[in-house]
Amino acid sequence: MNIIVCVKQVPDTNEVKIDQKTNNLVREGVPGILNPYDQNCVELALRLREQAGGKVTVVSMGPGQAKEAVQYCLDMGADEGILLSDRAVGGSDTLATGYILSRLIGSRDYDLVMCGNEAIDGCTGQVGPIIAGNLGLKQFTYVTDAKIKDGKLLVQREVGKDLELYEASLPAVICVQKDINQPRKPVCSGREVTVINAEGLGLDADRIGNHGSPTRVVKIRMSDARVKSFFTVDDTLPWEERIRFIINGGIESKGKVDLWRGSAGELAGRIAGCPEVSRFLEDVR
Repeated sequence: MNIIVCVKQVPDTNEVKIDQKTNNLVREGVPGILNPYDQNCVELALRLREQAGGKVTVVSMGPGQAKEAVQYCLDMGADEGILLSDRAVGGSDTLATGYILSRLIGSRDYDLVMCGNEAIDGCTGQVGPIIAGNLGLKQFTYVTDAKIKDGKLLVQREVGKDLELYEASLPAVICVQKDINQPRKPVCSGREVTVINAEGLGLDADRIGNHGSPTRVVKIRMSDARVKSFFTVDDTLPWEERIRFIINGGIESKGKVDLWRGSAGELAGRIAGCPEVSRFLEDVR
């Protein structure tokens, strides 16, 4: 069985930079990592190969430094790694990227195409479905497990709090969730990444690069998502019980709750201003 895994090198979130003219992420010279979703995807592909036999080929698109991400996959155990690096495809949005990768994949033999469910530098979850649409393949997103049985693909996908199970014929595209397995550690494989350009893929010039990308980034604003300290107050509980839970390290939410976000100092000041806390402190004195 031939499995093709699409991976992406993404900027280290601690080193994110924005081009002030284009509003695009600056990738050149910025430390990159293998997209975490893709790492779990590669691990699942390797397990499928161990189960059903065959070959795992990793493909990616990006500047020269993206070789590091593809090499990481080879050292995890992938059989072949291909990087499409060409200025002609630079600046491609998800629509153009999905088209380009579908042309690259379509030029090879494959039974199963696998992608991470999304990339942490965009979080659109669009490239996998776009590849499937261009190749005319069935697709499954939010996949948490997959197996091959009697030549059929068995897929488990996450839908909110529920799981759905499917059986499908091959070929197909699956988009894999993060943290569904424990990826193996890379070990020097001796395999080398094959770097190619866009020649020979028969790409339509009107569908690639900035020119072929309808997405326009108007503005980028850094959020406070890195503030990780937060605290909830469940007003369905008596105040004595709420305070006890807070002191013990947290409470379970019941229904709709007011979610407070902020640093530890900001939250401490806000908690201290609650009437219930004041009354509790008076009682314990």
